[in-house]
Amino acid sequence: MRRAERLFHLVQLIRGRRLSTAAFLAQRLEVSERTVYRDVAELMAQGVPIEGEAGVGYRMNAGFDLPPLMFTQDEAKALVAAVRLAQPRLDAALARDAEGALSKIIAVLPAAARAAAESLAVYAPAVGLDDAVRRRLETLRVAAEARHKLHLAYVDLQGRRSERTVRPLGCFYWGSVWTLAAWCESRVGFRSFRVDCIAELRVGDERFRDEAGKTLADLFRRVEAEAEADAKAGAKDEIKSVSTKTAGLKPGGAASGRRSARARRREGQGG
Repeated sequence: MRRAERLFHLVQLIRGRRLSTAAFLAQRLEVSERTVYRDVAELMAQGVPIEGEAGVGYRMNAGFDLPPLMFTQDEAKALVAAVRLAQPRLDAALARDAEGALSKIIAVLPAAARAAAESLAVYAPAVGLDDAVRRRLETLRVAAEARHKLHLAYVDLQGRRSERTVRPLGCFYWGSVWTLAAWCESRVGFRSFRVDCIAELRVGDERFRDEAGKTLADLFRRVEAEAEADAKAGAKDEIKSVSTKTAGLKPGGAASGRRSARARRREGQGG
């Protein structure tokens, strides 16, 4: 990595964290801590508003703007791949904006990087989402961003229909279907709704504010806690299973006795 490029990445790393130690920066840049100290000192001398000191860490003052970004060939190809994979799975508005953003990026790339990006042999066929689901997905996404409550009729996979009033929190893609994560006021709890199972959808005029226990962050914490509990329960079951299987191998156990007898017979000692 050239020095100018390293300094650019150093600024990006410090900007992206509240506090960055020299050890962290050295690991990410694959250089020594001494080099990090020298680079930071040079950036500070050039007027980059970095605060901190060796042994403590560094941070960047708010309001510092970097010059326009330039992408490597590999980074440009990664952007193309991401957009191509995402477009068939996004709602129409987001897919169109993704294409527009990518076109602007490719237009300012050096010729070699642009050619490499455009010739990337990664494609995603436009399959999976029909037009109705795409339109519904856009409505859900916009409502979640604007914090509008939704009124929907939902038909689950068993064919049971229910009417719900929900606070939309986020849309999640699972490889084949989209779901809406929401706080369901009808059931007073977090619920997940398959977008293709929403029969009717109406955006309400009422908006909602974050309330403790009803936010997307609360949902993530709950999911993480449940996953951790399941992992612990699975570990206990595995330990119990292993303990049961190995009980006979303990000294004095039946399997141990049989093995010892066989060993003694092989050694001609009887038993």
